[in-house]
Amino acid sequence: MKKIHLIAPSGASLDASSPLAGIEWLQKQGIEVLNTECVNRVEQRFAGSDTERLAEINQLSNLSPDKTVVAMRGGYGLHRLLPDIQWSAIAKAVESGLQICGHSDFTVFQLGLLAKTGAVTLAGPMLNFDFACQGEQGEGVSPNAFMWTHFQNAINERKLDCTIQAAQPFLSKSAPGKVSGMLWGGNLTVLAGLVGTPYLPTQAQTHGGILFLEDVNEHPYRIERMLMQLLDAGILENQSAILLGGFSAYRLYDNDRGYSLESAIKAISKHLPKNILVLTGLPFGHQAEKLTMPVGAQAHIQYDASGFSIQSHW
Repeated sequence: MKKIHLIAPSGASLDASSPLAGIEWLQKQGIEVLNTECVNRVEQRFAGSDTERLAEINQLSNLSPDKTVVAMRGGYGLHRLLPDIQWSAIAKAVESGLQICGHSDFTVFQLGLLAKTGAVTLAGPMLNFDFACQGEQGEGVSPNAFMWTHFQNAINERKLDCTIQAAQPFLSKSAPGKVSGMLWGGNLTVLAGLVGTPYLPTQAQTHGGILFLEDVNEHPYRIERMLMQLLDAGILENQSAILLGGFSAYRLYDNDRGYSLESAIKAISKHLPKNILVLTGLPFGHQAEKLTMPVGAQAHIQYDASGFSIQSHW
C-alpha cells in the first residue's frame, strides 16, 4: 500500500484537526495521500454539494489499481446520490484491482455496488476516526494496532484471518461447526433503510450468506425493531450466519427495567430457524478495534461455544 486516495462522500468533518491528523499519520507511514482537498469541503452538513460528491464518487472509475480509496467519515449523504452513481464503471475499476474502504454511511455505497455489479469492497477504517486518533486534549494517539494490522492484510494480501475468543450465548447447540457463505452487511440502520430498494442485494444474491451488522447511538429497542424488519422481510432467515459487531454509545433508561441489547438479540433469535448461527463479539463497528471485511467475498467460519474464527481471501 503506497497510495491512499481520499474521498468525502457523506458528512462534513466535525472539526478541522481530525482529517489533518489522519493525513499526517498516514504520511509518516510512507504513504502518499491523494485528493486531500476533499476534507475541506462543506455544504450544510455535507462534505460538499451533491454535484461535487457525486463527481468524486464517479471519478473512482478512472483511478489506477495501485491506489486504495478511503472515505473521510460517515454521517449521512450518500443515499441521495445513489441513482446517479456509475456503478458498472466503478465495478470495472474494482475488477482491475482498485480497493475501496469505509463503513457507517459508506455501507449504502458498498451494498449498492454489490447489488448492481457484485463487486467486492472493504468495510473498514476511515480517515477521521481510525487514523486521526486524537486524545481529549488534541494530542496525537497512535491508531489501534489491531485495526492497522488487519487493514494492511486486507490491502496488501487481500486476506481476512481472525480468531475471536468470546462466549457465544446465542448458539442453539454447543457442538463445534463450520459454515461458509458470501460476507455482506455493515451498518444496520443504513441496511434497513435499503429494504425494498434496488440498492440492497437480492435474496438470491445473499442466500446462505454471512451477514455482519453494527451500529452506534441506537437504543436496543431500535436495534430490535430494525432486526425485526429484516426478519419480516425474509432477509435474516435467508442467511447461514449472522455476525453481530459493536453496538455502541447508547444509553439505557429506568423504564427499560432490565431490557438490554442481549434481550433484543434473544428476542430475534427465538424467531430464527435453529440452523442459522447468531455469533457475537465481532470486532467491527464504530470502535477503534475493527477488522477490515470484504463485502461480497466468500468467507469461512469455524465456531464453538467459546468463540469463532473467520477467514476470507479475495
